[in-house]
Amino acid sequence: MQKETTTVNKVLLTKKPDHSPRLLGAPDAAHAPRGLVGNTPVLWIGEPLADAGRGFWAKLEGCNPGGMKDRPALHMVRRARERGDLRPGARVIESTSGTLGLGLALAGMVYQHPVTVVTDPGLEPIVAKMLAAYGAQVDLVSEPHPSGGWQQARRDRVTQLLAQEPDAWCPDQYSNPDNVDGYESLALELIEQLGTVDVLVCAVGTGGHSAGVARVLRSFNPAMKLIGVDTVASTIFGQPAGPRLMRGLGSSIFPANVDYAAFDEVHWVAPAESVWAARTLASTHHATGGWSVGAVALVAGWVARVGDAGTRIAAVFPDGPHRYFDTIYNDTYCAEHGLLDAAPPVEPDTIAHPGDRVVQRWTRCAEVPSPLSWTVGELAS
Repeated sequence: MQKETTTVNKVLLTKKPDHSPRLLGAPDAAHAPRGLVGNTPVLWIGEPLADAGRGFWAKLEGCNPGGMKDRPALHMVRRARERGDLRPGARVIESTSGTLGLGLALAGMVYQHPVTVVTDPGLEPIVAKMLAAYGAQVDLVSEPHPSGGWQQARRDRVTQLLAQEPDAWCPDQYSNPDNVDGYESLALELIEQLGTVDVLVCAVGTGGHSAGVARVLRSFNPAMKLIGVDTVASTIFGQPAGPRLMRGLGSSIFPANVDYAAFDEVHWVAPAESVWAARTLASTHHATGGWSVGAVALVAGWVARVGDAGTRIAAVFPDGPHRYFDTIYNDTYCAEHGLLDAAPPVEPDTIAHPGDRVVQRWTRCAEVPSPLSWTVGELAS
């Protein structure tokens, strides 16, 4: 027996390791920063977000250098250069709550354009410092717009800066179709990774990735269901706008890129519910993120619980947790805002029309009309 063991050990020690990339599945070597964007992993998310034996696939876009919006930032800048809208060396100026700013800082580095990011006091300090480290200028508005909130105040400031620098260019992520087209790669990666998608769950802010990803996925599966996830106090799907704690999803304006006809259902989620889901993800799956990630995971887990067995659900996680160390993952901050007192959310309320009433907690609606087509009497009050 001893002789046989020795022989086996010799074989193991002398066998040459196989470094074939096909077997290891290692990513390609990147010769430039743009090569780091894309090819993000998917992770199976099960209990306790979903029931035993059920779950959904999370697309971990936080594995991009700056998050999901690295994709459209690079695409919008490249396309503007190709059309001649953005001249060599001209400044890029855009309004953002953070993630697109990081993507534009990367695009500015790749294509050699100075970048000015217009934001507001809600921007996390770590993001502001990283934007500056990446070479972007951070322009901070001090007061919200009376009706359009911080978003409109930022857009008004962008208009002022563009007037001061005639050669500058604004991507206008809210209405630029290149923002939508920039997510084609994400959708194609999902097809390669999952084969097909029956239900797609997306946070909605500018409307870019829900429209862009769904359009491509439906070219493979026309019956795919699209579920949008918004925050309470957001006006995108017809609720009245109000002060919002959550950033990255929701809006005080109506972005033109939101494809209302593409949605089968919309859910509104409250901050405490998103915090619970984000923290639960961290403690059970290690992969987590910010407000959008928590809200999307909550809804996707519910879809997995109530849907037919075998339904293939994909949820886009737009970023990772790091910029939220002083908010979602800070007990003091969460306690000050009453985010730790709520019981774990189990299921949403249901309304028949987005204008039925003002929602305060997790609520779903299977009718998704464009609020721009409503009459005054249909608006929630």
